[in-house]
Amino acid sequence: MNKSSEGGLNLDALKFKKGELVREVEDLCGENLFSCYQCGTCSAGCPFIDDMDIAPDEVIRHVVLDKKEVLNSKTIWLCASCYTCAERCPRDLNLTKVMEALRQIILRKNIDKTNMINISKEEKRMIPQLAFVSLFRKNVG
Repeated sequence: MNKSSEGGLNLDALKFKKGELVREVEDLCGENLFSCYQCGTCSAGCPFIDDMDIAPDEVIRHVVLDKKEVLNSKTIWLCASCYTCAERCPRDLNLTKVMEALRQIILRKNIDKTNMINISKEEKRMIPQLAFVSLFRKNVG
């Protein structure tokens, strides 16, 4: 079983052949991930970078390198879909669509890490409302 120590996803349920993760993400989001040259502009502008375990530019690198561990990252769930990364990208790559594609891969397997009931009152006061709105959009569609 391939789980992280923080109660992560069972990545064994997600079967990909070599190179299929990048193909699946590109099919879902319509972006060419190989156009990213890892400048870090997306990470520099991200308002949630301090809370992410993998920087946004590293998410792309993980997908390109076929590391399915990226699906266990909290970064893809912290993305608020604010499009700051997409607006600033010199290669015009929409990273927001990539993050959504990664979330869709997980949600299509009926794996959901978010549960409003498990969020403490303290966390609910500290988490920006935009994050909750994005969470509901992601889960409802």
